[in-house]
Amino acid sequence: MKMAMAGLYKRVLPSPPAVDFASSDGKQLFIESIQNGTMEGFYKLISFFQTQSEPAYCGLASLSMVLNALAIDPGRTWKGPWRWFDESMLDCCEPLEKVKEKGISFGKLVCLAHCAGAKVEAFRTNQSSLDDFRKFVVRCSTSDECHIISSYHRSIFKQTGTGHFSPIGGYHAGSDMALILDVARFKYPPHWVPLKLLWEAMESVDEATGQRRGFLLISRPHRDPGLLYTLSCKHESWVKVAKYLMDDVPNLVKLDDVKDVQKVISVVFSSLPSNFEEFIKWIAEVRRREDGDQNLSLEEKGRLSLKEEVLKQVQETGLFKHVVAFLSSVTSCCRNALALSHENNLPNIGATVCCQGAELLAGKFGAPERYRCRETCITRLKANGDKPITLVSGTVVNGSSEQGVDVLVPSCPNKLNCCGSSPTSCNGIYPAGNDVLTALLLALPPESWRGIKDEKLLSEMSSLVSTQNLPILLQEEVLHLRRQLHLLKKCQENQVDEDLGLFVSGDQYLIANRKGMAFKGRGSQ
Repeated sequence: MKMAMAGLYKRVLPSPPAVDFASSDGKQLFIESIQNGTMEGFYKLISFFQTQSEPAYCGLASLSMVLNALAIDPGRTWKGPWRWFDESMLDCCEPLEKVKEKGISFGKLVCLAHCAGAKVEAFRTNQSSLDDFRKFVVRCSTSDECHIISSYHRSIFKQTGTGHFSPIGGYHAGSDMALILDVARFKYPPHWVPLKLLWEAMESVDEATGQRRGFLLISRPHRDPGLLYTLSCKHESWVKVAKYLMDDVPNLVKLDDVKDVQKVISVVFSSLPSNFEEFIKWIAEVRRREDGDQNLSLEEKGRLSLKEEVLKQVQETGLFKHVVAFLSSVTSCCRNALALSHENNLPNIGATVCCQGAELLAGKFGAPERYRCRETCITRLKANGDKPITLVSGTVVNGSSEQGVDVLVPSCPNKLNCCGSSPTSCNGIYPAGNDVLTALLLALPPESWRGIKDEKLLSEMSSLVSTQNLPILLQEEVLHLRRQLHLLKKCQENQVDEDLGLFVSGDQYLIANRKGMAFKGRGSQ
């Protein structure tokens, strides 16, 4: 005889203060809000409404829902060939197992939103006001270009549970009520709540961090950040690397024998932690061979064109020339810097990327199965009079199965046809160790170099790494990397909640950076 299983089937929504979205009063509020134009953000959100897959995943579910509603491309696949935000992909600021056990804090959700490529403004209640909050809610309710995630305590609404995250789906001006699209749909349905009461719920203090809760205003950047380069914390070595770059490098450049730029670069790269090459990556465009043809979509062409322009701008910097000179004379003592440069030929890079691409397309990235690239072919495509495109094609083998993979890379200036050719015949413009290391040096905080004792060298180094001397496209790329590095360092120090406060990105970050501003900046169902 089977024993009955104990469990809960939903909760009764305490009303008042909340009004069930599907009730007659809830429907009337919805109709009137539509008529007043304050439900414009609802339609995109409801199209991607999801239920949190774990009891403590409310923050991850809210964020993935908003990112998908804003049509932000995650740049990596979810399952099969599909690029799509899922809770399981939001792990760059906190391990999923830890989130599953304890939930996620307000600060680390802000960190995740930034890592995912969104434009974020984050406010705790002690950094904003009820009136300002209302203005933000109206702004995002009358447009589908931004969405708000609220971090609040359920007890104010007489609901069971503690801290919680959910998106705000709309606003009713007449009754001053907000629609909460509760991602714990197994527990409570979407419901209207008085905005003033929601503010009180956000004013509660998260006992885990000692900080007040608040809200995130999330929108699309005017272009996707991290076009060509990104920092990765997938490998466990990222903690040591972030600490080295932020803490150790400023001390290393204080040495008395640092007399020229080559010596500065040498002291930085000579002591790099192991597996450093896993920390900074260039972003490749990957597709199944059967999904592609001789023509690229306008979207693919646009992304490739921007990648090529970023790469060109990196290679035109004065710092790049110094990095090239350093790597050409480097010895085995700088083995970790060499790890990024000793295989700077396109066939080797292409083979690696094809294998990684096959894993991603199969939805098995990081899986124990062994992927091997059996052959690599590099060709130049030129269709319909378009600019030539460099295509790396690989046949990837995994046991008895094989997969054809194409990798689109920034165009090379010379004619290429490298199938079976030696690496030296495939030189050209494509992402390699020289430019990756240059981008990383540019991304280090400006204060990293202030310890240089030689004033003339300090002036020269400051000029070489100054973002103000960079073209706008590269400037944005570098500031995105710098922001990533700052966030990862705060995560490594477990200070993300104490130091995040107001977050900005995109143009706001550029303006604030030029002004020299300093930025300071838990939930379950």
